Amino acid sequence: MSTQIRSSAVQNARRVTTQTLQQMKAEQTPIAMLTAYDYTSARILDQAGVDVLLVGDSASNVMAGHETTLPITLEHMIYHAQCVVRAVRRALVVVDLPFGSYQGNSKKALVSAIRVMKEAGAHAVKLEGGRPIVPMIERIITAGIPVMGHLGLTPQSIYKFGTYKVRAREEQEAEELARDAVRLEQAGCFAIVLEKIPAQLAQQVTASVRIPTIGIGAGPHCDGQVLVTHDALGLTTDFNPRFVRHYAHLADTITDAVQAYIRDVRTRQFPGPDESY
Repeated sequence: MSTQIRSSAVQNARRVTTQTLQQMKAEQTPIAMLTAYDYTSARILDQAGVDVLLVGDSASNVMAGHETTLPITLEHMIYHAQCVVRAVRRALVVVDLPFGSYQGNSKKALVSAIRVMKEAGAHAVKLEGGRPIVPMIERIITAGIPVMGHLGLTPQSIYKFGTYKVRAREEQEAEELARDAVRLEQAGCFAIVLEKIPAQLAQQVTASVRIPTIGIGAGPHCDGQVLVTHDALGLTTDFNPRFVRHYAHLADTITDAVQAYIRDVRTRQFPGPDESY
């Protein structure tokens, strides 16, 4: 299939909505979700047929080079989301509310979510946490803004956890996570990301809620899966957790291409007659 035909097919495809994801869960059709932070890559991912694009606060790591997700601001997230939304014709675009833009203040949470929706044209927002952020979720949903939840390893709380190890291995934490999943559903979330928890627990949670679960390091029994695109495509070479599968090795491909370009420049083989006026 040519790029032109594929692009036309995606443009004519029905847009993915929160209801689409609910239907996919009911039909047991796994949901494919990836991260996106810029126009060019978002356009490629959308045309490839990804169901959900997450403008993740992981941009703090892979785009800005920070050690954690905490430094990225709401303004940064809005900028990345604007770039992605301009590219998308089919996928549902979900945007992370960054650290400090919603915790502990439901009015601030609502203002942050409204900015993301109005200034970026996003389709939904995502918040990390369980019981403590339920009031913020409920406040945002009252404005008609769809909310995706996030339980398990929540990177915005990394200094509280002190480690990126698997969460909810102990019975007490596992039981609390299961209760939080129900709380998020009752609060009105349309889906929940489950990050780095035991596969058996993820399976239990998935069966206990009527909304889709999206796993990352949570085993095969969730209603969908998400990866950071830079990890899946092999653009990051110094981050190799167990849950990542490399579908390409683009860091090597890009390195080879750049070195070939440098050689052609050094030897005056580029530009040639075909590239000159």
